[in-house]
Amino acid sequence: MPKSKSKSQQSKKSKQQAKKETSTLSLKEQLAQKRKVAQGRKELISLLTTAGFVAFFIGILLFFVAGIKAAVPAVLGILIISLSYKYPRQALYAFIIYVPLGGTITYYLGNSPILQLAKDAFYVPALIGLWQTCRKQGLPIIIPQGIKIPLYIVLGCSVLTLLFINGGQQFNPPSVGLLKQAPQEIPLGMGILGLKVFLGYVPLITCAYYMIRDKRDFLLLSRLQIVLTLICCVLGFIQYLLLLTGACQGTRGLEGDALFRATLEARCYFGGALVYSPDEGVIRLPGTFVAPWQWAWFLIASTFFTFATGFTDPSPIWRLVGLGSLVTVFINAVISGQRIALALVPICFGILLLLTGQLGNLKRFIPIGIGLAIVLGIAMVTNPAVVQERTDSFTSRWNASPPQDFIVQQFQENWKNVDGPLGSGLGRATNSARVMGETKLVETYYPKVLYEVGILGVLAFLGLVTSLTIIGFKTYRSIKNRNFRSYGAALWVFILFISYNTYYYPLDVDPVAVYYWFFAGVLFKLPELEKQDKEEANPQQKNKKKRIKTI
Repeated sequence: MPKSKSKSQQSKKSKQQAKKETSTLSLKEQLAQKRKVAQGRKELISLLTTAGFVAFFIGILLFFVAGIKAAVPAVLGILIISLSYKYPRQALYAFIIYVPLGGTITYYLGNSPILQLAKDAFYVPALIGLWQTCRKQGLPIIIPQGIKIPLYIVLGCSVLTLLFINGGQQFNPPSVGLLKQAPQEIPLGMGILGLKVFLGYVPLITCAYYMIRDKRDFLLLSRLQIVLTLICCVLGFIQYLLLLTGACQGTRGLEGDALFRATLEARCYFGGALVYSPDEGVIRLPGTFVAPWQWAWFLIASTFFTFATGFTDPSPIWRLVGLGSLVTVFINAVISGQRIALALVPICFGILLLLTGQLGNLKRFIPIGIGLAIVLGIAMVTNPAVVQERTDSFTSRWNASPPQDFIVQQFQENWKNVDGPLGSGLGRATNSARVMGETKLVETYYPKVLYEVGILGVLAFLGLVTSLTIIGFKTYRSIKNRNFRSYGAALWVFILFISYNTYYYPLDVDPVAVYYWFFAGVLFKLPELEKQDKEEANPQQKNKKKRIKTI
């Protein structure tokens, strides 16, 4: 008996000691956390004070030199760049939020050319800060490693074109006739802008990979994207109603070609240029973007993200929100007047059902399929004229100019007109580089790349996107978790679709130029999140393995 009592007393003492140790440790952790918060607040105040003083000083100078329209963007730009460099993760979230709303914000703040590049004020400083963090911590900068060689080859071809073609045009311009005036151009500046458009967002793969630290971050990002899609689609629907009811005039009442040409004068509260001539059967709405066709590609890309969340989110509420966003995407594909969205949104939805395996998941697919069918059926029955008009517009356009013939014609034309194997110069077919010189309009992507960087650049870029597609396929197939695997499959289908799409040039402009590379990084992070889930389910194994590397 005495021995048993002594043993029980020892066990009680050991438990009390353990409690004291845990309490003291938690107290230390709390104090350390408080110190960290205080230090962070102090750094933020110091940064805002310094950046605010510099921004105010430069803003005053610009106000007297160029006016308020130049001063305000400059002040905002300095503050945003400073904060984005200091807090790269938060800057990347702001970047993703700004992309679909940038067109509307740009025109509300005065349509300054600086505002067209405003999203890069979030992206570029965040990228620099991330790069410095990766160097300090010894983390790989190029992710996945399998694209390193193809990326270097594309970059090498692009640099050769920049040096020899754009450089030759800069320092040895072609001669003109005696009575002709040489065009005022900056070919090297055009080449730098063209290179930025061509490969400038590739680092978003790395940014997205390190931005997501755990499953909570992943769900936050996926749900944020769905909310943005829903907001933009609701605004697009409101824009259509304002035009339909006459609150906005659109292009009605104009004459000649003005009836069929998108113009900023017809802008209706959100987004930029539009065409609304219902009597002529022509409607091209921009939604929240600068141009109508950017809105069309936003709707196409959003089909993949809304599908992924609608079928894979662990929360039933967020699955419903995702499916609601998908319905609004379908509705806007019809009312926007964009033929390519009307065609590709349902096609992409069908491809996703087949390639992600959700068609065989009857318990989840049947209720969702019935719900979508009912909602879309009601919309079609209540607006038969709109549906018929869009369908007739699509079929007439297809018969007049079949896409496959148009693509072949663009390849043939640019193959004949390109200057050589290194192309005609970076930026020579890039719309945003026209401020630096004369550009050519090429309406399909790979013919455009052919014209700028030649056959060598086209083959190198195809090698890059093919490597990305193959690695993406292997990545999502390696995932065992059903939700992660289905989400990864949807992202892989998106990458596959955009990699080899050559109709128009979505990889050159927002939003696809951002989403393609960014969500590739999300896909490559999914296996790490799955490992983290397993580690959290098994605490003993969690202590033995290394934590996921993040910024």
